[in-house]
Amino acid sequence: MTAPDRSVVVRRIVVEGAVQGVGYREFTRRAALRLNVSGWVRNRSDGTVEALVRGSPTAVQALIDAMRLGPRFAVVEQLNATEPDMPPGDASGTFVVRPTG
Repeated sequence: MTAPDRSVVVRRIVVEGAVQGVGYREFTRRAALRLNVSGWVRNRSDGTVEALVRGSPTAVQALIDAMRLGPRFAVVEQLNATEPDMPPGDASGTFVVRPTG
């Protein structure tokens, strides 16, 4: 049995606070594209923002660090990053904003 490939990591991120209506999703999309991280971000009906991201460990950590700060008017109270049960099927290198879920 071979060791899993550590060159790509996947994280599910949920951000709580004043993160809707402040440009948080677009901020995240731009940061992800700049860092060459693929995945998606969306608002959730409970007021949080959720993202599923995929990339090199360094790039994913840099995106998480940026998301902890957020755009100018955001107030991030809590950010949880976990390994999802199932990795995303899309490894195309794109990062999109999805509709509210």
